[in-house]
Amino acid sequence: MQKIIYYVASSLDGFISGKNNDISQFIQKGEGVEKYQNDLLKFKVVIMGRKTYEFGFQYGLQAGQPVYPKMEHFIFSESMEIENMAPTVHVEEMSIDRVKKIKAHATSDIYLCGGGNFAGWLLDHGMIDQLKIKLNPIVLGEGVRLFGTSKSTNKWKLIETKSFKDGLVNLTYDKK
Repeated sequence: MQKIIYYVASSLDGFISGKNNDISQFIQKGEGVEKYQNDLLKFKVVIMGRKTYEFGFQYGLQAGQPVYPKMEHFIFSESMEIENMAPTVHVEEMSIDRVKKIKAHATSDIYLCGGGNFAGWLLDHGMIDQLKIKLNPIVLGEGVRLFGTSKSTNKWKLIETKSFKDGLVNLTYDKK
């Protein structure tokens, strides 16, 4: 069965964005970002929460269109309504059974794009198989936490590290 992989940038203090969803302090280019972009090419399916999908609107994403053109998109939300959706974009109710069905039918590992609350919900239900954290050398102090408001406790096994000249460190963990 394919893995659900939470591949995400994080600050040293565990935020995936700062106040008001600000990501400007995160490393935006360089070898680590190029590695991330190349790694995304391996995924055929992406899952995300509503806020993550809507975050793309400020960068020109049109409602109903895919963020990643070569991936099937599943956006989990209880409130999102979009007309004229592309055939590769689907809005799903918050259902672990639905996540399990998507996972069972996926032909590649699944890219968990976020965000923090959605990732926390999946963590609470034991659905994240691997973490790929792009650890940025910044402290944000506030913002969106890596796992939102989740209080789950989990143990992970570090399986790979890769450091880059700009201070970015990619950490890969498998669920124990």
